Parts: sequence; structure tokens; C-alpha cells
Amino acid sequence: MLLKSYLNECYQRVIIKDTTNNPTYSEWVLVKHGVPQGLILGPLLFLLYINDLPLAIGKNARPILYADDTSIIIVNLNPSPFVNNVNETFMAITTWFKTNQLSLNLDKTTFLQFRTKNSQKLDFNVTLSKDLITKKSSIKFLGLFIDETLTWKSHITYLSKRLGSACYAISTIAPDLLTDILTMVYYAYVHSLMSYGIIFWGNSTHSMETFRIQKRVICIITKSSKRASCRQLFKQLEILPL
Repeated sequence: MLLKSYLNECYQRVIIKDTTNNPTYSEWVLVKHGVPQGLILGPLLFLLYINDLPLAIGKNARPILYADDTSIIIVNLNPSPFVNNVNETFMAITTWFKTNQLSLNLDKTTFLQFRTKNSQKLDFNVTLSKDLITKKSSIKFLGLFIDETLTWKSHITYLSKRLGSACYAISTIAPDLLTDILTMVYYAYVHSLMSYGIIFWGNSTHSMETFRIQKRVICIITKSSKRASCRQLFKQLEILPL
């Protein structure tokens, strides 16, 4: 009874502010489907709502659900059955969405085809209710950029840009701070970025770019020359190199 009263007779409206910050209000409208955004029980109710999605997908695909981020993995060594499995899976998803009165955000829905470096891509389109799903060579999944051949080049390029910004920030404040304080800044702005997902991208041939930035930061913290041997500097600061 309490849950029924929580979901019934909910109203919502939209507030838009102009350039002078003056608000304009829409009319109150009864919420006929779902719950208003921002409710504490909203995420839990959403998880309950999509709980049967893996059953609807079938045996040809493996779903991975993380909060409201859903990924579907389809594996087949033969091209023709693979294409059929993809189309059948998306047809099942289309039916499930219609049945549950949900809509898919096509701007955030992409298709990534994993392959080996020497293999050819399969040329076919993936559609959902006659809408074309965007094909990409790399996607961002839970903070990691995954490319189609798992070289991790896209992620390391993204990571290097963020580490470069952190390196510049540390070089700016380095003249005014002690080494201990700079080491704390290093762990907050460099180590936290490098350690995330390192078990996946750390062995990539492109990871040397990340190590060069790490070495540059260590030289800045210890106020050493760029050409100085970093081995002793890492030991001095008790920091593990990449």
C-alpha cells in the first residue's frame, strides 16, 4: 500500500530560466509512466523494472548490466550466424522496449565490432526499430576507452591528455610547495588516473607515453633535471613506476 501511494498521483513540471535568470514554469502534468526524476527510490525501481531484460535477450547474447548502463556481447566465429545473432538480439530488444513502454537513447547507443588486427570488418548495418545504430571503432565503457582491436591506444591517448594537464598543474605549484605536499598532489591527480584499469591497458605497447609523463612529474616534484635518471628518484619518493 505504501509503495502504491508512492507511485500514484505524482505530478511534474519543467522550469526554464532565460539569460536574466527569470524562470518560466510549465503546467503541472500527471506522471503516467515511470517516476519523477530525483526520487530516492528511483534507481532501485529502475533496476527492478529492467530485471527481466537478460531473459528477453535470449541465448545468442550475453548482457552486462551496470546501473543504467547496459552492454550486450554477441560472439560467433562464423560471419553469417554472427550477423543473424545480432539482428535477432536487436529484434528481441525492440519487442522488450515496446512491451515495457521504454525508449532507447540512440545518441548513446553504439555498435563495436571486436576483431584481430589482420582480419576484415564485417560490413553490415545494425538497426533498432528501423533506426540505424552508430558504428564506432572505440567506445568509453566505465571510464575506459575500448577499441576494436584492444590496442588501448584510444584510452592511453585520452589518459595522456589528462596526465599532461596534471603535470602542468604540478609544475605551476612546485616552486612554492614542499616535496611531501607535492607527493600528496601526485597521488591525488596522477596516481589515481594511472592506476584505474591499469591491469587492462598497462601492458599495451603505447603505455610508454604514459610513463614519460609520469617520469616528468617525478622530476618536477624532486626538482631534478629532465635528463636525470629517474630510478633513484622513484625510490626516493617511494613511488612505483608504471
